[in-house]
Amino acid sequence: MHTQDLLAADTGMGAVTLRVANLDRMIGYYTEGVRLSLLSNEGGVAVLGRGATPIVILEHTPSMQHAGAHEAGLFHTAILFDTKADLAAALYSVATKYPQTFTGSADHLVSFAFYFTDPEGNGVELYWDRDRTQWSWTHGMVDMDTKYVDPNAFLQEHLTQEALDTAAGRPGKVGHVHLSVGDVATAREFYVDKLGFATTAGWGEALFVSAGGYHHHMAMNTWNSRGAGRRQLALGLGLVRIEVPGIDDLGALTERMRHGGLDLADDGRTVAFEDPWANRIEVTAPGRG
Repeated sequence: MHTQDLLAADTGMGAVTLRVANLDRMIGYYTEGVRLSLLSNEGGVAVLGRGATPIVILEHTPSMQHAGAHEAGLFHTAILFDTKADLAAALYSVATKYPQTFTGSADHLVSFAFYFTDPEGNGVELYWDRDRTQWSWTHGMVDMDTKYVDPNAFLQEHLTQEALDTAAGRPGKVGHVHLSVGDVATAREFYVDKLGFATTAGWGEALFVSAGGYHHHMAMNTWNSRGAGRRQLALGLGLVRIEVPGIDDLGALTERMRHGGLDLADDGRTVAFEDPWANRIEVTAPGRG
């Protein structure tokens, strides 16, 4: 791909919106468990984050039903922590208060990750990145693996009282968003060829893409959803946000997507569209969102 067809290097992910049936229960999980701060809670919409950075937005939609187990949608929201101590504090909190939601752990070579499923079935990854100088690349693809990490040993080595005492106020953000999709080829055509991410890894039924040489800002897999079609309105993923660094970057993306035949909504603040499975995407730039 030509450089002008790629997303800007400083592109990142914004808060993920989830449609939820039980707002109070979900606020409890993300505040008491994951240790996010409740930044606002008005009109059935709760914004949770770390510091002043929104990470998860919960929209109360109790009339909606849960999606089927094999439909497209969210695989997980991945929350990135600045330090191993901050990650350990969140891991300790969720594992002690909501132990039944823990689903696994991994050393991915580029990161340490711990996985959960929230009370309404949305996947959650809590992770910390190794320094980029420690990542290995082969022919433009980042080397990743899935090696077991003992969560108890990780806590023993990295948990500090200071991180526990100040967890919610410390930095954190959405590091990447992982989706369940119907097929990888269509995902590549949309997220790479049209949207402008670069492919960084591919594991059979999974695709990893990023901007600016990150290991991945987004991923798509068919592990539970092979052959899935467009989503119907349901509980779960409501919106994925992508943040580009400047107005010119947003303009270039908008032109590229329109050239690719995509139907866009541009209200002067955000550019919004759907992927082939009706996952809603919004892209913003400073001064627009």
